Amino acid sequence: MPRILSIDYGQKRTGIAVTDELQIIASGLTTIPSATAIAFLKDYFAKEKVEAVLIGEPKQMNGEPSESASIIKGFVTHFTNHFPEMKVIRVDERFTSKMAFQTMIDSGLNKKQRQNKALIDEISATIMLQDYLNRK
Repeated sequence: MPRILSIDYGQKRTGIAVTDELQIIASGLTTIPSATAIAFLKDYFAKEKVEAVLIGEPKQMNGEPSESASIIKGFVTHFTNHFPEMKVIRVDERFTSKMAFQTMIDSGLNKKQRQNKALIDEISATIMLQDYLNRK
């Protein structure tokens, strides 16, 4: 069965998570510079079967798009231009960064390790993906 990939896109960094082949468990894959996202994905899609890509949709508490929504929308357009056959699923990413930080605390990471923003992005992508799998 093909995998599902999750993208937590940001201006500087992009966290990426992926399911196992049975689409049961989400695992962090990596965090990359956002400028390299399309090239990274081209390479990844050439090696692995992926049936859908989740892309976070940043929202404010009231459900309105957040300030970064236009940046993400631009990425989604860029992504669909490069991968027109790929199914894109937008998912609410509210609280994922806070949940990722709490996960780091609960995992026993020290303060210096918790300051690793790349790790937060990767965990955020994993949380989005696992939440999607749980609802599916």
